[in-house]
Amino acid sequence: MTDSLITMAFVTGLLGTGHCLGMCGGLVSALSLSEVGQQGGWFFHLLYNTGRIITYTFIGGVVGWLGSALAYADRFKMATRMLLLGSDFFIILVGLGTAGLFTWLNAAKLDFPSPMQAMTAAVRGLRRLPPACAALPLGMVFGFIPCGYLYAVAITAAQSASITTGALMLLAFGLGTAPSLLLFGGTAHWLSGRARSWMLRLAGLVVAGMGVINLCKHLRMMGWLA
Repeated sequence: MTDSLITMAFVTGLLGTGHCLGMCGGLVSALSLSEVGQQGGWFFHLLYNTGRIITYTFIGGVVGWLGSALAYADRFKMATRMLLLGSDFFIILVGLGTAGLFTWLNAAKLDFPSPMQAMTAAVRGLRRLPPACAALPLGMVFGFIPCGYLYAVAITAAQSASITTGALMLLAFGLGTAPSLLLFGGTAHWLSGRARSWMLRLAGLVVAGMGVINLCKHLRMMGWLA
């Protein structure tokens, strides 16, 4: 089951290409057109995405550790179980909403653009560094950009109650998002209109699938499902 969740996290990142381009495509374009991006070329973007994936993996390890801390706290066992079930239903709703079943809740509504101003101010000094020195830390900083799909996978990773599994899930998610951002110029044109919309819907179904898998696992753990 753990392997399937890691695979689904990768597929979510891959199918979430349209959302990644909407959230991060402008940033990648700006970095490409900036002096530091033009000097670094493909090597710059490779290091940038490596930094972003490092941050995702770190987030996965942290949420996995937090999940394990809750799982081993006997005094909070009932509250933890209710939290697990609640987060399962939340992930399922986010996935179904993203898939187009309803409009009041989806991955896009979990994005919060306001921290972008603080991040932009924080990286001004990094942009003055040589491309090889700037790319990796830039990616690590912008790996914290608020993203609904990232939140959905992170919540699922926290439910694993494992640092290793959590880190692997977010690593897989980051690897899934990398192709679209590395090849932004081509994928932006290819993912126009209906193709982009359907990919986002499929990503929503995968997110909902992760929620269903965890819901069944937690119901069995509690003895409520055979």
